[in-house]
Amino acid sequence: MSTEDNLNEDIQPNNLENGEFVEDHTELQEEEEKETITKVTGMYKEWFLDYASYVILERAVPAIEDGFKPVQRRIMHSMKELDDGRYNKVANVVGHTMQYHPHGDASIGDAMVQLGQKELLIDMQGNWGNILTGDGAAASRYIEARLSKFALEVLYSPKITEWQLSYDGRRNEPVNLPVKFPLLLAQGAEGIAVGLSTKVLPHNFIELIDASVKILKGKPFTLYPDFPTEGIADVSNYNDGLRGGRVRVRARISQLDKNTLVITQIPFSTTTTSLIDSILKANEKGKLKIRKIEDNTAANVEILIHLPPGTSPDKTIDALYAFTGCETSIAPLACIIQDNKPLFIGVSDMLKRSTHQTVDLLKQELEIELGELEERWHFLSLERIFIENRIYRAIEEEETWEGVLSSIDEGLKPFVVHLKRAVTQEDIIRLTEIRIKRISRFDIDKANQQIESLEGEIEQVKYNLAHLIDFAIKYFTNLKEKYGKGRERKTELRSFDTIEATKVVLRNTKLYVNRQEGFFGTSLRKDEYVCDCSDIDDIIVFLRDGSMVISKVEEKRFVGKDIIHIDVFAKNDKRTIYNLIYRDGKSGPTYIKRFNVMSITRDKVYDLTQGNTGSQILYFSANPNGEAEVVTILLRQLSNVKKLKFDVDFADLLIKGRIAKGNLVTKYAIKKIELKEKGISTLRPRKIWYDDTVRRLNVEGRGDLLGEFKPEDRLLIITQSGRVKTVVPELTTHFDEDMIVLEKWKPTKPISAIYYDGEKARYYVKRFVVENENRDDVFISEHENSKLELISTDYRPVVEVVFAKVKGVQKENLVLDLEQFITIKGIKALGNQLTADKVKQIDHLESLPYEEVVEEEEVITYDVENLPDITIDEDGQSSLF
Repeated sequence: MSTEDNLNEDIQPNNLENGEFVEDHTELQEEEEKETITKVTGMYKEWFLDYASYVILERAVPAIEDGFKPVQRRIMHSMKELDDGRYNKVANVVGHTMQYHPHGDASIGDAMVQLGQKELLIDMQGNWGNILTGDGAAASRYIEARLSKFALEVLYSPKITEWQLSYDGRRNEPVNLPVKFPLLLAQGAEGIAVGLSTKVLPHNFIELIDASVKILKGKPFTLYPDFPTEGIADVSNYNDGLRGGRVRVRARISQLDKNTLVITQIPFSTTTTSLIDSILKANEKGKLKIRKIEDNTAANVEILIHLPPGTSPDKTIDALYAFTGCETSIAPLACIIQDNKPLFIGVSDMLKRSTHQTVDLLKQELEIELGELEERWHFLSLERIFIENRIYRAIEEEETWEGVLSSIDEGLKPFVVHLKRAVTQEDIIRLTEIRIKRISRFDIDKANQQIESLEGEIEQVKYNLAHLIDFAIKYFTNLKEKYGKGRERKTELRSFDTIEATKVVLRNTKLYVNRQEGFFGTSLRKDEYVCDCSDIDDIIVFLRDGSMVISKVEEKRFVGKDIIHIDVFAKNDKRTIYNLIYRDGKSGPTYIKRFNVMSITRDKVYDLTQGNTGSQILYFSANPNGEAEVVTILLRQLSNVKKLKFDVDFADLLIKGRIAKGNLVTKYAIKKIELKEKGISTLRPRKIWYDDTVRRLNVEGRGDLLGEFKPEDRLLIITQSGRVKTVVPELTTHFDEDMIVLEKWKPTKPISAIYYDGEKARYYVKRFVVENENRDDVFISEHENSKLELISTDYRPVVEVVFAKVKGVQKENLVLDLEQFITIKGIKALGNQLTADKVKQIDHLESLPYEEVVEEEEVITYDVENLPDITIDEDGQSSLF
């Protein structure tokens, strides 16, 4: 049946005969000419819809009311029925749950282990597996469980629970548990149903309570996920947990020493096993280079990555994020069940609904409690009247049951005016059930105390009902105080920079070129070696005819004959400058130009000349730091040319785009061009910023400006642990979390430090300069109790020492000029003792003025808009036109 026929309402649908499909073809078609669509009806259609509904509602998607999937709800109900304060074998719990759950024990056992691993509702005993390593739990007959105190407090309240028959009609089970906490957001949920899926990320216990309190107070709030595997997360595109959002999660990687990295936290949804496998695969593919991996994970993650000598730890860390499971992207999708229908809502709305539901449940519990208290007060009052006024004696003369009830009713009437409701027959029957022993021992004072106590409780419940929001806030606060300890945020929230794979990939492939025939590739091992590259690099090629092309690395590729330059292309590279002299046409004039190549279309051929036939590049150089050389031009012998040799300095030219025509060199034929003098960089020192949000350097102006850096300049880094080092300001550099000083390093500028020596129990002052730029030194004593108190890179720092009060005596504060207090010594020197008195705090005051001697450099500036072109005539003289 064709698609068009299938959409026609007049066509009779296919029927089901003997359990087989019978296709109703309205016309013959050639085989495989068109895709056919076959309708299904009858049992197949109904069964599929039933199956889809069942999977969505009864298996894969949690309910908004309690945050449980059906199997989880039945497990928690069974655990409550079995609860006696002691541990139960998980196998027993699974067997008990099978009374309510129509599936086998395997699905129940797996669901129970997953619930237990969240460490919120189930108190576990035995080997329940490890979410860090991915190890499974022991068999259910070996492990035990009981409800946690938190679960007992927030999950159960039978009096307000709605009940339904179990699947076989033999028992009652809860429709939803009356959960008084945003459990779904705390635990998270994941499931795949028919046609839809759900992925609610876990959130922090304390932050959920704080946000619920803010909702009740009418204050704004934000929610971000918190993962049990810890790690670092970028939630800038979380989108409130709705479809289309993304959360980037990274492992926490630090440098243990110059040849060892250590992973101490892993991304959510990964394990140490899968993480190590991804690292090994990246190593095999040549994306990065490691020597070996050690997995020392137990209660905490510890994966040691040993690097080969000479490997950059910073680039390896970036490569781990770019090519392995050390960075993952999670797509949340908040889908829940409400009123037997799937609903897509954000986590903020989910929390609001949960919070308001908690308030409603608390109200129901208070109303039930109030009713019970008033009923108890009513009967105690009746009992007191019945005994105190000896009404029980009136029944002695009655011979019938009706007479007894009537006698008591008449005896009570004079005393029940103050009661809150009318006396019923059930009340009178209860009075007849009072034992003689209780009547004989009745204490009127004690009865009055009980009634007064109940009246106080009733007033308190009424007050709570009248101030329901305050009562709910107090309830949430109490949960936080009782169960919030140890549940602080585990995942650090931080913005990530985007790692360019081409900048961090290991170049493990060799690039070769055949210049004359015009081929380049990684398989041309008999031809000229160019450089090392990776399989994701782009290659830039310049040809003698003035054309340029950029292509992907391949085993063998033809780009054009007579290649004069080939290299790995760095996109958006402003500092690589190409110096070029070309002839326009077969016999035209010669032009000179300088340009850079920022970005282009891959495999498109670009003409660097004016496009005339026969144009040719006469001189070419690629300069990674904008160097400008001096070349000598030698002209062919001509009778009317007086000077056949002159020099051209590329530094006299502006750097323009690759499509620029260039400046005229000469209109005569050039015999030869020789390099006379290598040039220095004509580029200004590069400005570098530090973005504290992502903890990375950049040249785009984000964050704090560190200064202008020449190739020989370095950064000074000082950490709170008392370490100091200098590094080349590479954009891939990673910085320690306890870094407290980051600035441009000046070798002659002293560093002043005040530290507490743990061994001597004294404060010391020292001043030093960093003499060895390639070392990472500790400048405080290495005792475990030693700590850095104050650090300054000012020339003349001033500090104020505030002393602690001793025996009621307060010593006057001490102000010190550290330049006068101590001279510059070696980095390993102990320093001078600050004071023998007990110190309360040390404050850094405004430093004294100091005029820094700066060497003046000649700075050449160009008016880019108004600078005229330069031409050099055949005699070697430059002129303006």
